[in-house]
Amino acid sequence: MTKHGPILPLWLCETCGRPWPCAARRLELLSDYAASPISLALHMGACLTSAKTDMSWAPPDALQRRFLGWMP
Repeated sequence: MTKHGPILPLWLCETCGRPWPCAARRLELLSDYAASPISLALHMGACLTSAKTDMSWAPPDALQRRFLGWMP
């Protein structure tokens, strides 16, 4: 179980305080979903949708890069 979960509604990492998904959580997610990258994309897409609601003040393109732009 990860210690790098999001603190909602700001989507900050509960361990390091960086924007979620932080670098540590990204590595965990890549490992967890190594056999199923489409599932990772769907999961992160769902997180992006929630984050857009929670952080309506944030630029949509920045949120998209943050939640989806790091995936291979």
